[in-house]
Amino acid sequence: MTNGLSIRYAVPDDAAGIARVHVQAWRETYAHLLPADTLAGLDVGAREETWRERIAATTDVRVASDGAEIIGWATAGAGRDADCPRPLELEGIYVLASHLGSGAGQLLLDAAVGVRPAYLWIAADNPRALAFYRRNGFVQDGASGTAELAGVPVRIMRLVR
Repeated sequence: MTNGLSIRYAVPDDAAGIARVHVQAWRETYAHLLPADTLAGLDVGAREETWRERIAATTDVRVASDGAEIIGWATAGAGRDADCPRPLELEGIYVLASHLGSGAGQLLLDAAVGVRPAYLWIAADNPRALAFYRRNGFVQDGASGTAELAGVPVRIMRLVR
């Protein structure tokens, strides 16, 4: 626990809070990449069910809380790429904009992957995330592509440590 923040493994009852953070963080993070109507149309309820199922099936989901409120989440697991550059992939990490700079992102990263070799994909036009990962020893490995975020193609790049 740091500055009132705590990190723990998610439980099924956290699905609603994780889904809320997922949608809000996408709206805050990707406003420059995705159309406003796409972001407005993100459905917390649909994501809640997906998160409930995922949490029930695995223990790789962690949440950051400020008191009782979930303010971030992270997932990591075996690499999903055919050419995994590392055995561990940071699949996702999001923190609400109101808590950026609080240390929550660092705590989530530390809990999800620690100092182990890992890789991740980020939107190529995400300078704040890129700076965060660089501070944590991640570098671009030259792999890039396009991923669909809410049905919209976005350029992505892979980082490794």
